[in-house]
Amino acid sequence: MLTEKLLKELQEYVEKGLQKSICVYKSPIIIEADYCLSESIAPYELEGFIRDHQKPSFREVLFTLIDKKELKDAEVYKKAEIDRRHFSKIRSKADYLPKKHTVIALAFALTLNVKQAEQLLCAAGYSLSEHETFDLVIRFCLEKKIHDIDDVNSALHYFSLQPLF
Repeated sequence: MLTEKLLKELQEYVEKGLQKSICVYKSPIIIEADYCLSESIAPYELEGFIRDHQKPSFREVLFTLIDKKELKDAEVYKKAEIDRRHFSKIRSKADYLPKKHTVIALAFALTLNVKQAEQLLCAAGYSLSEHETFDLVIRFCLEKKIHDIDDVNSALHYFSLQPLF
């Protein structure tokens, strides 16, 4: 159960995060590229680029974390409140990407810190935004090491947000 003090701290954290995101960026975003693709690019160049820049898949990142924490699959999916069949789909299908809520639940089940959770989210193609209340609540819980899904859902409920499950 989240204390009143912690809920007040959460509210201040979210308000502060939302204020930061209101900033207007006056300068255009400049993207620097090392590679310029054209019609004449050789296929081996593209393949080399992909090989050199491709990061591990979501599945690889997830199961590496599970192994490092010396946990069993059942411990993780039960703590994350994920169905066994859904977890099996994650394990067996190399290109399967679960929804953001599922990845976040797995991060809490694995008791990840913010950096590790962001790496797991990134591997699935997601991130924690600094302008979404939901994401700020999740970041707050990760920073405060609140890993119990029920407590996280209480914090989300406090802001009338959808629970993880």
